[in-house]
Amino acid sequence: MKPIVCYVTDRKALDDADPAGNVLAKIRAAMAAGVDWVQIRERDMPARELLGLAKAAGGIGTGGARVIVNDRLDVALAAGAAGVHLGGESVPARDVVRWCRGENASAGFLIGVSCHSLEEARGAEDSGASYVFFGPVFETPSKKKFGPPQGIARLGEACRAVRIPVIAIGGVNEENAAECLHAGAAGIAAIRMFQELSEAETLKRAIKRIHDGG
Repeated sequence: MKPIVCYVTDRKALDDADPAGNVLAKIRAAMAAGVDWVQIRERDMPARELLGLAKAAGGIGTGGARVIVNDRLDVALAAGAAGVHLGGESVPARDVVRWCRGENASAGFLIGVSCHSLEEARGAEDSGASYVFFGPVFETPSKKKFGPPQGIARLGEACRAVRIPVIAIGGVNEENAAECLHAGAAGIAAIRMFQELSEAETLKRAIKRIHDGG
């Protein structure tokens, strides 16, 4: 299977007078370029605005990319999103899985968990999570609060420790994505790689390179 390539949004990192509108433009560009998933990570966005963004993203319909909403299970379900992604301050994954699997969500609804250690990755799998984000793998400003980079060796250990897909995150870009995939990652997730590449063809080539294994 080809690697999963996920764009994680961050409207506050966009230098624009209309960050909410600009992030939708970035989502549209990422989908057109061939991403597999878009994780809408806008934790402080009002629920109504977040719902509108998630619905708009889901309605783009380019390439069959899946839209996943960070933290807000209610918004994800109301928007008809493909899943929800849980962080350290979210509702426990076990509770979300139990509720969703009780016929409150579709059978294919994804439940992801951010993990920063092997223990957390194993715990997410035991809770019934669909996949985990593991990182930060490399140095990155957005993940400094989670401590020093885990590195490729620890990423490989996490991939071998669980059976569910492990997505590498944290400083991942076109140049180092192959290292993550060779370590066993099922794919990569990134913010800056998508938000800093403005040329459509450049972004398309970067995603294709990752899909091809680097």
